[in-house]
Amino acid sequence: MDHKGPKVKISRRLGIAITPKAAKIMAKKAYGPGQQGPNKRRSAGKMSNFKRQLLEKQKLRAQYHIKEKQMRIYFAKASAKEGNTGDNLIQMLERRLDAFVLRCGLAKTIYAARMLVAHGHILVNGKRVDIPSYLIRLNDVVSVKENSRSMPIFAESLASAAAIPYLELNKDALEAKMTSLPNREDVPIICEIPQVVEFYSK
Repeated sequence: MDHKGPKVKISRRLGIAITPKAAKIMAKKAYGPGQQGPNKRRSAGKMSNFKRQLLEKQKLRAQYHIKEKQMRIYFAKASAKEGNTGDNLIQMLERRLDAFVLRCGLAKTIYAARMLVAHGHILVNGKRVDIPSYLIRLNDVVSVKENSRSMPIFAESLASAAAIPYLELNKDALEAKMTSLPNREDVPIICEIPQVVEFYSK
């Protein structure tokens, strides 16, 4: 799946809203893109096991906005660790700096979060980190650079931020830290992780 192009089209193809705009449009058009429109409604009962696994893998990639090569690297590392591979995979993805910026409410979308990191607006333990894939550690302090704090994006995003059990957010200071590794049920993504594990295990 190519992550370039209209995010609404990608969302409708996968059946999940990856941006607020996509969520609004999909509330009215609950079917995939294309000329046939409503006649192309997705039917899970007609899917082969491979197609279902492929779809779930694509959903996961889209929600973290990462390439196939990156996902395979994360999966290999998750498989090599002790414990449940699916849980390990999600924990690694949630430790990505761009994903953490999204979760703590400093950005509304993963695309905006990646832009903020890449443009140098985000600090980790007081030092600028402009690599979206940087993996934060427990109790690392992620904050907004001093001269970037007046940017409207932060106030707008925090106004609708939801509480996340595995992080601690200080809205006034525009900083947050991961206080524990996330449990799958606490991570706000739409994906059947066992299907993803099966796909990559072949």
